[in-house]
Amino acid sequence: MKTTKDIPLSKIHRASKLLQTGAKVGVNYLKYYGDKMVNSEADAKERLNENNATDIYDSLKTLKGSALKMAQMMSMEKNIMPKAFVEKFSLSQFSVPPLSAPLVLKTFKKSFGKYPEELFDTFNTSATNAASIGQVHQATKDGKTLAVKIQYPGVAHSIQSDLAIVKPIAMKMFNIKGEHSEQYFKEVENKLIEETDYVLELEQSLEVAKACKHIPNLHFPTYYPEYCAEQIITMEWMKGIHLSEFTQINTDQEAANSLGQALWDFYMYQMHVLRKVHADPHPGNFLVSEDKELVALDFGCMKEIPESFYNPYFELFKMDVIDNPELFHENLMALEVLREDDSEEELKFFKQMFYEVLALFIEPFQQDTFDFSDETFFNNISALGERYMKNTNIRDLNGNRGSRHIIYMNRTFFGLFSLMFDLKAKNIKIRNYDALVSPESIGE
Repeated sequence: MKTTKDIPLSKIHRASKLLQTGAKVGVNYLKYYGDKMVNSEADAKERLNENNATDIYDSLKTLKGSALKMAQMMSMEKNIMPKAFVEKFSLSQFSVPPLSAPLVLKTFKKSFGKYPEELFDTFNTSATNAASIGQVHQATKDGKTLAVKIQYPGVAHSIQSDLAIVKPIAMKMFNIKGEHSEQYFKEVENKLIEETDYVLELEQSLEVAKACKHIPNLHFPTYYPEYCAEQIITMEWMKGIHLSEFTQINTDQEAANSLGQALWDFYMYQMHVLRKVHADPHPGNFLVSEDKELVALDFGCMKEIPESFYNPYFELFKMDVIDNPELFHENLMALEVLREDDSEEELKFFKQMFYEVLALFIEPFQQDTFDFSDETFFNNISALGERYMKNTNIRDLNGNRGSRHIIYMNRTFFGLFSLMFDLKAKNIKIRNYDALVSPESIGE
């Protein structure tokens, strides 16, 4: 695989790279206007999306860091993003051109003051996996096979400048207006900064592994703090294939159900017992072992769920609450979805919109078990999202809605739903986490 010898680090260099990409996108649109004059608009639009997705991704994979991380986040928006973008941006989960060997060694030496071969018995300078923020190398020590994750140099320092470039585009895309919008970008910025703090990630990894080790069919790697630093994390090498690879080849429904239950229990347990959740549920963060059990990796993005948010958020998972106009209004206000300065038009529109979204979204939680292979359920979610994205009225209203905590909670749920659908998991016990509560997890 082609390797990266250097990463643009300065604000000017990174902005220049994105501007060059913008120029390519402009040319693609010119081609599109000519294309649709001689071909069907649908075919021309599909080619436009493919060309734009390729050009944008090629730019972001060079920049790496937060710019590529945002592509990774967008790849999970299957209900909003065109298929070409989802497919191309999904490569950022674990298939990015890795750093060259000299750059890897330089980064390692900067962290430990030693080269890898001085710490490990063996170290493969060719990366096994490369994603948005770091890449993984295989090493051995005292007979143990290890995974050494090395962060790309400079990514922590480019977050603010990358977001400053992306912010105007995101505000237009999601119709965000007004003085309250800054809280959303600050939330994303803080989470991205946390993801580049490998000392924090190690702490969170150890915490989650300890609290969730009793969940059936779920495993975590052993971590080695003595070989960890601000830009390096060393853990046990876990054998298996990425969840996305497994879903493409699996024909064992029982295995799909077992993996789906473990995944579902893991997330429900975190949300309702730990009140802190792994907010990056994409396939690159999960492996399926040879025994067809789930392995959870990468706890850089964890979202704490404060009580003031948890209560109204999960109250809206009850049909008798959203069917009660007074309680529905009260909880939407508590979540800042509705605001005191809303006009009658805004109140009516957003109440209707969120009722429709919630009534569909919470469908699994109204049953004891749920079939996540049900295409009708996911098609309805997709159709509803598309309908509101195309709604011309929403452009005249302020789309700046909800507490800052909603960003990562909703991202977590939609990512989880997507993984469950890809697995085609059936007969999933929805409230199984109640039976998994351990004295250790609640501090007794």
